[in-house]
Amino acid sequence: MGDSVKKIGFFGGSFDPIHLGHLNLALRIMELKGLDQVLFCPAHISPTKGEAPPIAPPNHRLNMLQLALEDVPGCDPYDGEIERPPPSYTVDTLIGLKGELYLIVAEDTAYGFGAWKEIEKVLEMAPPLIGTRYGFDKKKLSTLPETIRLKVEEGMCQIPAMDISSTEVRERLKKRLYCGHLVQGKVLDYIHQNTIYSPLYG
Repeated sequence: MGDSVKKIGFFGGSFDPIHLGHLNLALRIMELKGLDQVLFCPAHISPTKGEAPPIAPPNHRLNMLQLALEDVPGCDPYDGEIERPPPSYTVDTLIGLKGELYLIVAEDTAYGFGAWKEIEKVLEMAPPLIGTRYGFDKKKLSTLPETIRLKVEEGMCQIPAMDISSTEVRERLKKRLYCGHLVQGKVLDYIHQNTIYSPLYG
């Protein structure tokens, strides 16, 4: 008999850089929903961020993910999107994955589902698991088409959230402020060694 189908969470994002908020979201949802694995997939360039592409090149963002996840059980980097030419569409990436798939996103991301390519197909292939601290903002939720809204409501995962953004991390790094409470030490070491977010980079 073959093994039972693995329950896999797909967690896409720029990860520019990966921070403890990302890890908290993935681990809390993985434990809450009994997932076997979470794949962290850095986008080449997300279509929704065309105006503001990632600062760090894809190889650096993948390397930071590898460092961040090497000691985290069940969490692994996945390079499926940076191997393809941009832009990165989740629907194309999911087609190449096997297992019982779930889409892991933060609450703010879910409100933007209406702009995603083939979002109905995405949510059919991988029902969403959405990390939220207090439940959804009804006003923002009401802007989504009903079929999507129902799937979003079903996928609500109430978890203690960490309010950290990659933008905040980059701003602090630029100002040479301490970031050890936001990003793992080995990722910070890598950022400093490669002068990724400092003015020297570019």
